[in-house]
Amino acid sequence: MAGTDRRRKSEAAEFCREDAPAIILVEPQLGENIGMVARAMLNCGLIDLRIVNPREGWDRAKAEKASSGATMVLDRARFYTSTKEAVADLETVYATTARVRDMVKPMVTPRQAATEAVELSPTGRKIGILFGKEAKGLTNDDVALCDAILHLPLNPAFASLNLAQAVLIIGYEWFTMNDDTEGRYVHKSRSKSARPATKEEVIGFYEHLEDALDKSGFLRIEEKRPNMVRNIRNIFARIELTWQEVQTLRGIVAFLSTGRGGGPGKGKDD
Repeated sequence: MAGTDRRRKSEAAEFCREDAPAIILVEPQLGENIGMVARAMLNCGLIDLRIVNPREGWDRAKAEKASSGATMVLDRARFYTSTKEAVADLETVYATTARVRDMVKPMVTPRQAATEAVELSPTGRKIGILFGKEAKGLTNDDVALCDAILHLPLNPAFASLNLAQAVLIIGYEWFTMNDDTEGRYVHKSRSKSARPATKEEVIGFYEHLEDALDKSGFLRIEEKRPNMVRNIRNIFARIELTWQEVQTLRGIVAFLSTGRGGGPGKGKDD
């Protein structure tokens, strides 16, 4: 889904935090996958990418293309020869794995891991999330280095994800823990015409519409008119009309009232 505001692309780094979890890819095989992971990371304000023994000859150009412009993540990526080396400076590490392991470890969901990461952030604790190679995942030795297993609760009969999808799900949970976006809101356009309509403008539309309905005979039953008018007004009150929308609605009422030929309710062919 395309959604980058090109005018703000240069600000992307401002939404990345140094205390965000590190993303550690163990033996990734394809440059495209590394690029898509970088893209998912920048989507979620993650900047610390660590790569352990990528396949020899992986294509940086393909990684950049697949990153869709998230080159700042690729440029900062650090490379290691072992998982042990990649996690050495971290204090809490989660292993992402879908396979049952013959070891006792706490299991956490992405949301729980994100919650813990946010809670630990003020203490200065450095956190990492470990991802295995595309086909085989992490080895038991890799998992043994971690404090908990991060398990994604998905369709148990089909829980297959590619690297970037897994990173995006986990990164999204972390990002939203630090985000105050309302669950439901109206997009505020920069256009002046998109400003909220004043009550005077909305009431003017109501009266225009009701006058047209009176003239058409729609509100002809006097005892029912007050309730019908309230119902009509309540319909539009729920929409949070903008100035431009009020003007459009008034134009519609005027057009339907006069018809193409200029007479009330008449079309030019009538």
